[in-house]
Amino acid sequence: MRRGRRVLAAFFAFFLCLFIGMTAVAEEETDWLTPEEKEAQKKAEKELKRLYKLPIQTNELTGWPEGPGTYGEAAIVMEVGSGAVLYAKNIDGHYYPASITKVLTTLTALENGNLDDKVTFSEDSLSFLEPGDAYIGMEPGNVITLEQALYAVLLASANEVSYAVSESVGKNAGHNYSWFIEKMNEKCQELGGENSHFVNANGLHDDEHYTCARDMALIGRELYKYPEVFKIMQTLQYKIKKSKTTKEHVFQQNHKMFYEDNPNYWEYVIGGKTGYTDQAHNTLVTMVDNGDMQLVCVVLKTEGVNVYSDTRALCDYVYDNFEKVDIAGSETSEDIEEIISQEEKSDYVVLPKGMSFDKLDMEITPDEEVKSEAVLTYTYGGNYVGEARARLSKAYMKKGEVKIISKAGGEERKSPKSKKDEKWNKKMTLAIMTVVLLFLIFAFVKCMLAVKRANKKRKKRERKLSGYRG
Repeated sequence: MRRGRRVLAAFFAFFLCLFIGMTAVAEEETDWLTPEEKEAQKKAEKELKRLYKLPIQTNELTGWPEGPGTYGEAAIVMEVGSGAVLYAKNIDGHYYPASITKVLTTLTALENGNLDDKVTFSEDSLSFLEPGDAYIGMEPGNVITLEQALYAVLLASANEVSYAVSESVGKNAGHNYSWFIEKMNEKCQELGGENSHFVNANGLHDDEHYTCARDMALIGRELYKYPEVFKIMQTLQYKIKKSKTTKEHVFQQNHKMFYEDNPNYWEYVIGGKTGYTDQAHNTLVTMVDNGDMQLVCVVLKTEGVNVYSDTRALCDYVYDNFEKVDIAGSETSEDIEEIISQEEKSDYVVLPKGMSFDKLDMEITPDEEVKSEAVLTYTYGGNYVGEARARLSKAYMKKGEVKIISKAGGEERKSPKSKKDEKWNKKMTLAIMTVVLLFLIFAFVKCMLAVKRANKKRKKRERKLSGYRG
């Protein structure tokens, strides 16, 4: 009994010494800090706690798996094939993107140029650089290919190369640098982006240069159509070889999740782009593929290396809690004859594991050209989870309505059949109003003429009476 007490006392003493030692080490680690630095450290820790506790919109969905907090102000995880938003934290708020802008620069360059096109460096592509701006040392008169340039843009985040790419692609298309920037904004809007405005191709700070997490996810999702980009992004080091116009340049990948010897390494990462300015803080776009589900994760205005831990935590959350559900094997509505398989688009939704397909709301929007077909849009609590194209049943065709069906509650709302019908209704209303207005004018004129004739008759009688009395 005494031996047991001695052993217990020894263990207690050991852990007490260990705790005191750890406390002493922690105190020693901050002893060298000035009072101002200690205060700044406390403020930083307080700010991180605040950021982590900011509202997460998807956590407000009943029955939705609870997602982790992030050490940034905005974050999103979007499934690539369906476009489903699986995690949302302030995804439509305006933020400065910094160098993740270059993801859109790359997409715009690929859509309007070819990898073997020439990129020429002008004075304008270098004159804006300031101390601290990322660059690889290109000089006026240098000429490289667009492919070589994109390595510098995506790996080294070279600002002068981003400008040269935009300027050269614009000129090769018969335009200029400004035209390329317009194309960037047009592409973002085409993809459904509604909260972005880009004024340059590199992301260097400008008060009028901003985006949101949702828009950047849409841009990252579109990049999956260009497999050549992922070859570039997965390169750890690249060399632009010496040529007649250009000296040799060697640079490395900045995204830490690609390096096996880095604590943030993750084998599922297949692409991405880093960003940082004093105003934007750290930003990151990451493309992930575990062999079953492809994701785009965006984190904005994040503190330090937390961009990597946040990204990993968010993607792990999705892989642990969500699954693809085939629409064709789940849709039982009498309005749908069959789901039409499409090569370029998914025919599945992404749902929390175990969630019934019947919990979703479905909107049927008939095609304006092919009347027997429609787009089925699925949402859960207003949150988009996927869509499919379908052939409508004969019973539905007789009804001729756009329907929003709440599978969960059995409710059904009806609205005009299509935009075309809405336009027709507006035209008919305008025509009717025009006819009514013409009728009123005609009636008014007729009334005035009648009054005028009556006045003439009255005056004529008065003249006769006046003559008789005289």
